[in-house]
Amino acid sequence: MELLCAERVSPGSSDAPRAAPAPRSAVPDPVLLRRRVLDNLLATEERYAVTANYFSTVQTEITSHMRRLVAEWMLEICEDQNCQEEVFPLAISYLDRFLSVCTVGKSQVQLLGTACLLLASKLREPSSRCLPAELLIFYTANSITLADLCSWELLVLSKLKWDVAGVTAHDFLPLLLTRLPLRGLVNTEMVQRHAQTFIALAARDYEFTLYSASTLASCSIAAALRGLGLDGHLQRLHQLTRIDLDCLQTCLEQIEQMVENMIVERAITVPNGQRREAAGWTPPPPPQDKAHSNAATPTDVRDVHF
Repeated sequence: MELLCAERVSPGSSDAPRAAPAPRSAVPDPVLLRRRVLDNLLATEERYAVTANYFSTVQTEITSHMRRLVAEWMLEICEDQNCQEEVFPLAISYLDRFLSVCTVGKSQVQLLGTACLLLASKLREPSSRCLPAELLIFYTANSITLADLCSWELLVLSKLKWDVAGVTAHDFLPLLLTRLPLRGLVNTEMVQRHAQTFIALAARDYEFTLYSASTLASCSIAAALRGLGLDGHLQRLHQLTRIDLDCLQTCLEQIEQMVENMIVERAITVPNGQRREAAGWTPPPPPQDKAHSNAATPTDVRDVHF
């Protein structure tokens, strides 16, 4: 019996193995943008919210500064591995929910963050792109073992009662953007990218943890629109989410202040190491009194290096 291979090789191909094609994303489903989905998310988000300051009630060793350090480390990993935008906020949600119910030592914070990243990537990344456990261990400079990571993954799951399909601010972005009168005024994809950046930056700071996911999503959209010189549509967002208008205004001001602080911090040097003043860059004016902050022109988000 003769076995004959009829496969042909194209002239431009080589003997080197080809890289695996990137996984394709699902086509957007308009059914997922219906009002019923928004109402369900608004009703469900309370189950995943952190409503108390766990640093004063649960945690005895770690501080908010330690949380920020591990959050920035987690964000760097997600950026380095080009993870989906939803992975980092979901991992931070796991981190906060775990810290609100279980005491953690100083030496265990990074291990906890690693386990949360592993779980979030398994849930929100395609199966072929989720963060491997060995890679996460490498990012910790091999300070943890695979057995440690696996045991803490189970510990996090048990403390979260295996309820890991949490609602994050990213889930609200398309539902809110499609209901704002933005057609013909601005590229909504650009607004969504800016809002996603604000959500990721806000997730590093513990002060934003006490805001609901819908509040953070609404104010990130408003900050992105105001930064582009447009109306933030805060009243319309208030009508869509039924969140108190004063709460939205306070969160919006905090996000804009966060962006302004980032611009000031990065104003010292430019990427080539020269001072911005030498390159003809004018520092932003000092923030005005709160009484006049609503009438002032907000920070232009295009000044931020995304």
